[in-house]
Amino acid sequence: MSFRIHLVEDEQNLNQVLTTYLQKEGWHVHSFYNGEDALAAIPLRPHLWILDIMLPDLDGFQLIRAIKADSPGIPVIFISARDADLDRVIGLEMGSDDYLAKPFLPRELVIRTRKLLERIYSLPLPQSRAQPVIGSAIEIAPYRIDESRRLVYLRDENIELTSKEFDFVLFMARNPGQAFAREQLLNQVWGEDYFGTDRVVDDLVRRIRKKLPELRLETIYGYGYRMVQL
Repeated sequence: MSFRIHLVEDEQNLNQVLTTYLQKEGWHVHSFYNGEDALAAIPLRPHLWILDIMLPDLDGFQLIRAIKADSPGIPVIFISARDADLDRVIGLEMGSDDYLAKPFLPRELVIRTRKLLERIYSLPLPQSRAQPVIGSAIEIAPYRIDESRRLVYLRDENIELTSKEFDFVLFMARNPGQAFAREQLLNQVWGEDYFGTDRVVDDLVRRIRKKLPELRLETIYGYGYRMVQL
């Protein structure tokens, strides 16, 4: 599959280098040098956004807010030369999927991009404990998960989830009754390269429970979580 990537980086040389590296993977890359142009391209809905936080007009936080308002499921990678820890935390809270602190090797961005695209658009999840699948939908009453469109419905109403929220719900729905440690969930949803505290899992679950209050998601204290079948 040839993915469409939108790259937003105001430093011209770095933009060109990163674009070249990404294009060598066979991906279609549309590069932007400022936030306003990127903002106008949000309706094009690429498979992935790569956002520099520091831009000459809008910043990356303003852009991700607009991106998530339009399409909550589209993944976002942040890149920044600012305070790495602070930007990483803020980015995660706003729905980013990964973060790279400058300076970094272009090849590292390619590797992280590939892993994220594979995880988001072709999740290699176990099937042995899966709920019955109707077409590309999983029924986890009262919700219906449309895998191919990456959407969750309550009856006919679409409930907007971020990409990580959807990945978590899909993984748990495919493995009902099975207990997962926080570390396992980190590896599954954020990837093995994630660096940070496992408490982001708790924050993610808190948001999911708010959006999907009828989901039977149990906390196993001191361990992790389990989705219970009705």
